[in-house]
Amino acid sequence: MIQKIAGGIDRFSAYVFGVIIGFIREIGLVTIFAWQSVKLLFAKPSRYGEILKHMDFIGNQSVGIITLTSVFTGLAISFQIYLGFKLVNATDLVGPTVALGISRELGPVLTGLIVAARAGGAMAARLGTMRVNEQMDALDVMGVNTKQYLIAPRIIAAVICMPLLTALFDFMAMVGSWFLCTKLVGLDHAVFMEKIKNTVDAHHIYEGLIKSAIFGFMFSVICTYKGFNTSGGAKGVGEATNRGVVMSMVSIIIIDYFLMNIIRIVYLFLGITK
Repeated sequence: MIQKIAGGIDRFSAYVFGVIIGFIREIGLVTIFAWQSVKLLFAKPSRYGEILKHMDFIGNQSVGIITLTSVFTGLAISFQIYLGFKLVNATDLVGPTVALGISRELGPVLTGLIVAARAGGAMAARLGTMRVNEQMDALDVMGVNTKQYLIAPRIIAAVICMPLLTALFDFMAMVGSWFLCTKLVGLDHAVFMEKIKNTVDAHHIYEGLIKSAIFGFMFSVICTYKGFNTSGGAKGVGEATNRGVVMSMVSIIIIDYFLMNIIRIVYLFLGITK
């Protein structure tokens, strides 16, 4: 009995150790892939046409879902905060509280999750299909640098578009918050706007935009890495897409915590009051 228990513990420990080692190895491979791709961002020949095409796909085609999601996010968050603040007679603070939460955290994080699921999954699927269909091998034979042609433009497009989509999310979420607070629950419009003006500073908005650019870099690198290294036919494409999206979304949530603390330290160093 004791030997069975000891054997089970050994197998469990070996499994956990293997998962940790695999995770560390995966991070290293993604980091190397990112570095190799970043070095090619501005290499010749320039791929401006590809960058614009991917900006249209990542940015322009995400406007609808970002707008819809942000408006209802603003409505939902505002109503819940209103119900809580009403208990302590502090409903005038609903506007600035929502504005700070949206601009610093919810805006970049939700935008990152939405775009990673929509555009990142498509990146992994398209690149994976090209890999299993040997289209990438054909490009290599023709002397085309596949990372410079397929990966770098997607990374640039994601980094550029994410702050723009986050700014749209912030604005539309605050439109939803304004509508609920002033039209549905009867808060004073002037007080709502004045409280936001006196509470929210430019660096709060910049914080969210910087985060969103980092999130865009992260999900584009992760999803292109998964798609670029796909194997196993159609099943492999599906698995690569799934893993790329899941890994991107989890990474965004985890990295957001560390970015929050890093930015806080930078603020303390610069003497900026949050």
